[in-house]
Amino acid sequence: MDERRSDSNRAPAVFVALLILLTAAVLYAPRFAHPKVAAKVTASAQAVTPAVQVWLSTADRRLKLEPQAGAEMSVGKSLPADVVIDLSKTYQSMVGFGAAMTDSSAWLLQNKLTDAQRHALLHELYGPPPSLNFSMMRLTIGASDFSLKPYTLDDVPFGQTDPQLQHFNVTPNLHDVIPVVREVLSINPDLRIIASPWSAPAWMKTSQNLIGGELLGQYESTYADYLVKYLDAYRGYGIPIFALTLQNEPSFTPVTYPGMEMDANTRARVVAQYLGPKLAARSPRTQILEWDHNWNHPTQPLSVLADPDAVRYIDGVAWHCYEGSQYAQGRVHRAYPQKDAYITECSGGDWASSANGELLWFSRDLLITGIRQWARGVVYWNLALDEKHGPHFGGCAACKGVITIDSQTGAVSRNDEYYALAHFSRFVQPGAVRVGSSETEKGLANVAFQNASDGSIVLVMVNSNTEARPVSVAEGQTRFEYTMPPQSVATFVWSPDQAGAWMKRALRWLNRATPGAR
Repeated sequence: MDERRSDSNRAPAVFVALLILLTAAVLYAPRFAHPKVAAKVTASAQAVTPAVQVWLSTADRRLKLEPQAGAEMSVGKSLPADVVIDLSKTYQSMVGFGAAMTDSSAWLLQNKLTDAQRHALLHELYGPPPSLNFSMMRLTIGASDFSLKPYTLDDVPFGQTDPQLQHFNVTPNLHDVIPVVREVLSINPDLRIIASPWSAPAWMKTSQNLIGGELLGQYESTYADYLVKYLDAYRGYGIPIFALTLQNEPSFTPVTYPGMEMDANTRARVVAQYLGPKLAARSPRTQILEWDHNWNHPTQPLSVLADPDAVRYIDGVAWHCYEGSQYAQGRVHRAYPQKDAYITECSGGDWASSANGELLWFSRDLLITGIRQWARGVVYWNLALDEKHGPHFGGCAACKGVITIDSQTGAVSRNDEYYALAHFSRFVQPGAVRVGSSETEKGLANVAFQNASDGSIVLVMVNSNTEARPVSVAEGQTRFEYTMPPQSVATFVWSPDQAGAWMKRALRWLNRATPGAR
């Protein structure tokens, strides 16, 4: 055998052996060195022991995203841990978190706050950390139940039609939605916006009314043109739309606010024959998200995705939280792993189940479980409502916003949903990748991420128990322990490079303290 080839084959083994010896020297040399040398090495190691940053909220609202004394990290322990972070197991990349800028939210921001107050609040919500860093938003195409009145973007007198969309206009949005969204984009130019219609114009529908009815077959192509005109109009105002859904909650027909039923066959046909081809040639291309309704009917999006002509134009599935299980997201993902998942609507409210607050449910059930079931983004319903849960036209009379703006004074209150979202949005950057993290005992939930920009690791954990729970966390050769208070949410942030830095610093101290060994 060639001698040079034999040496090159031995090199990896020699390197591994040296690495093991160096690690052992760092970990165990202090035990056998001169006491003064050992003390110096130990002191050095302690001086560079990496700390895990911790932020904490409690369901009793005693703590609200409060920074805590960092958890101390140890290196080299191989004891079992409750939560094991595995950076080699990667899942979806994250687009972000946010809420809907409904007509009601935009109207409040524009009319109940001064320019300075509004800008400061929007900076708090959409600015970079330590602001909340919201990076997603949902807009309604025309009115929803959270509008001051019903309308679409092409309303004509009853009995008339407008198949050429000559009367299309965004005038109803010019005084609040458009200026507020433009202001948000000046703070976060990378904002991703999902837009959803609640109803086609009345003249396109079987009911001839914004409430109820279905889309008439002869207007399917016109409806696709209507959505494209919306994209063009908003782009003209400097507002790019990241994704469209074809219809909000297409299996529900509300009786007090605009809505429209649209079955799976119709959705597949409109996408395959009209909207998909119209968007395919555009640059940048706006994505199409299917469904935009609850978890309880996964067969609906599965049916549309099964259509070979429609599926090629569909980028993902949008989900709402009001019925069913988050695991429906996983079911659809397993069937179509190339399609993304987003949670595009979920609202809290003053109802019986929220008597003790909603921090735990939103952090655990919506965010942690939703993300573990492949959601790339989570968008709450109203960003802002007033003290009377409005203004709104029909619909939910008890819904809450992420924030509450007092319609008389302009005072801003931050609700439980604010802190639940903030535990993620402030720390999980757009582009972060969900990584493996083992599940723990009942009553504890977690999800972990690695940020792409700096490699930092973010772990969000919820303790739903009424007692404190000590938890150990391991990642590679590093480990820390923390006691989760009763009914609390914690975000932990640390760098995986800190362990390597610890070892390098300790080795330098060894070299200085034991010169005879060189």
